[in-house]
Amino acid sequence: MRTFQDLEMAVVRWSEARKIIPNSTSFAQSMKAVEEINELVDALRDNNKLEAVDAVGDVTVCLINVCALLDVNFTDCLAHAYEQIKDRKGTMNAEGIFVKE
Repeated sequence: MRTFQDLEMAVVRWSEARKIIPNSTSFAQSMKAVEEINELVDALRDNNKLEAVDAVGDVTVCLINVCALLDVNFTDCLAHAYEQIKDRKGTMNAEGIFVKE
């Protein structure tokens, strides 16, 4: 089993081999991520789990590329986001709205 960091580096090497890095931009990769998010939304709407899994992976690849092009680590970005949310209190109600305490 690969670690997340191993997979992240494999994606970066794959992107470098295809000249996505350095020839793309963080903006272009973020726009590609938006396209993949739309595919995720479609898959979820259609209750297609296999396509949803594929789309989540594709979004992640795009975000890893964004990070590589910005010279930041994807895992560090995730850790930063977690630090921002970890102490938030509340729950999601039955209507799908997060209610802060």
